[in-house]
Amino acid sequence: MIKQILGKIPRKPSKSSQNDAYSDGGANGNGPNSFHSSKSTSSSSKSSNLGSGTSRSSNGTLAPHSSSSTKSNHSKKSAPIAAQLGPLLSSGAYEALPSFRDVPSSERQNHFIKKLNMCCVVFDFNDPSKNLKEKDIKRQTLLELVDYISSVTSKFNEVAMQEITKMVAANLFRTFSSSNPDNKLPEMYDQDEEDQMMEPAWPHLQIVYEFLLRFVASPETDAKLAKRYIDHSFVLRLLDLFDSEDQREREYLKTILHRIYGKFMVHRPFIRKAINHIFFWFIFETEKHNGIAELLEILGSIINGFALPLKEEHKLFLVRALIPLHKPKCVSMYHQQLSYCISQFVEKDAKLADTVIRGLLKYWPITNSSKEVMFLGELEEVLEATQASEFQRCMVPLFRQIGHCLNSSHFQVAERALFLWNNDHIRTLITQNRQVILPIIFPALEKNTRSHWNQAVQSLTLNVKKIFSDIDQELFDECLLSFQEDESKEKETQDKRESTWKRLEDVAASKALGNEAVLVSRFASSVAIATNPIPRATSGS
Repeated sequence: MIKQILGKIPRKPSKSSQNDAYSDGGANGNGPNSFHSSKSTSSSSKSSNLGSGTSRSSNGTLAPHSSSSTKSNHSKKSAPIAAQLGPLLSSGAYEALPSFRDVPSSERQNHFIKKLNMCCVVFDFNDPSKNLKEKDIKRQTLLELVDYISSVTSKFNEVAMQEITKMVAANLFRTFSSSNPDNKLPEMYDQDEEDQMMEPAWPHLQIVYEFLLRFVASPETDAKLAKRYIDHSFVLRLLDLFDSEDQREREYLKTILHRIYGKFMVHRPFIRKAINHIFFWFIFETEKHNGIAELLEILGSIINGFALPLKEEHKLFLVRALIPLHKPKCVSMYHQQLSYCISQFVEKDAKLADTVIRGLLKYWPITNSSKEVMFLGELEEVLEATQASEFQRCMVPLFRQIGHCLNSSHFQVAERALFLWNNDHIRTLITQNRQVILPIIFPALEKNTRSHWNQAVQSLTLNVKKIFSDIDQELFDECLLSFQEDESKEKETQDKRESTWKRLEDVAASKALGNEAVLVSRFASSVAIATNPIPRATSGS
């Protein structure tokens, strides 16, 4: 009788089984790379632990179940989550799981894992009529997961983090098939273009992105623990998604990456370096990437938070990545964000103004007028943050280029260059250094007033000339006199050149009458005539 009673008492688990049950939350087998190594093995072992006599509480520790839950966990009906869900998905029976409201509080953590595993199934959205019921079930499940992750009041444990990143990776990480066979972006980019590519799976992707965003931003997500799963590999694959042609996806990615940068300080240098590599590949290899504007938008906030004095790494980033981004033809796609980043650097460190302006001059467009207008706009923003000492270092090459812009036959380029004098700070810099600047640009101003075809350009040029004449009439008169002298010298040179060619034509005509072949080298003939004004042919005739 006593033996029968003792036989009904549950036996105490051995130490080895206890150690196995507690080992899933430690460092063993759960390093930073565990997200990509033996994911199925670790998830199945952790799921089996959840089904054993102990359960993981919401704060990541293991606690015993109540007597009723212990009995249910030990029953034959309850199996590890992976084992439960595997046959379900393979058999094609994709059924909705009960709502979180219908599940006891003690079981919600397990139920959360089940729903995450259920959402790892990815459906084909290229065929709208396929798996309609299953797609709707998954969408409702994803919405429930978003609500759950927003309302949770305790820290996410390691099991949950691994399953979260596994579900996110299964749905988001994919390769893109380019719709542009030449792998090049158009020279002009229209953000309002109606035929932009839309991701067919967006009804599910949007909710997954919202889920990931709320997970990263949640105060219940411990960065020290989460960095094991949101690791360098995870960040790199997120960055790959920035090449998506769907702008809605890039907007979500921009917000999520910014939150990751803010929360995971250990990843910050790596994220900056990875973005650098994307820029290098874009500038020097492909000139094709859909997410440059969004990446620059993130960097604008990052640069704004740089501590002073700026590190050498940040200055190299400006010189090697940001300034060369002016080179691609499709710069209009991201120029607004690029200009903001450049201006942030100059505002942080005024000594960088000379570096930036010379970099702009290096990549200044020659035949692309619309790009030239953008460069002039950016130049104005940079000059507005430039101090007098830095301005003096680069003003000579700068105003040589501005002089070319003033004489541009494209009226928008000439107008934009003349608008620089409307900026009070820039006008002050110019007037302070007028002794150097006015002689450089005066010929361009004078030619505009005489012969530019656009009336608005002529009017603006007269205003600029008036500014100089009002400030320093003596200098203005000197420049005018010098211009007139140069003009007369140029006219004399032109007259001599025409006279020389007239004489050569006469020589050729006289030889042609005698049926003699005449071969005249332009350079040699010019030298010969310059040394001997009277042609030799006439002396023998």
